[in-house]
Amino acid sequence: QVQLVESGGGLVQAGGSLRLSCAASGSIFSINAMGWYRQGPGKQRESVASITSGGSIKYADSVKGRFTISRDNAKNTVYLQMNSLKSEDTAVYYCNAGVVAVGAYYAYDYWGQGTQVTVSS
Repeated sequence: QVQLVESGGGLVQAGGSLRLSCAASGSIFSINAMGWYRQGPGKQRESVASITSGGSIKYADSVKGRFTISRDNAKNTVYLQMNSLKSEDTAVYYCNAGVVAVGAYYAYDYWGQGTQVTVSS
């Protein structure tokens, strides 16, 4: 069993910063890509940022230059540093990871429970 647990969401004023964390735990053999998605009110879930096990990074155009994704492979943890937050960043943020569990032959996508980020203008 693999779990992803997020932390770090909250309420912040526009222009402020927040740092999200997501720790994977359980019977983990290896983790491929890890990333963050978000779903705003009345919107579809969208990819925000992703990072491979080798460190290759992708960002959504809307967050480039403001958000930074990183990971600590020793801790099976991915982070999202969010700066210069805007009201349109308000959403539930979900962590995602492609995890090869112990004894498994392939990676399976796991999701965190989500953490609310609210940016007040």
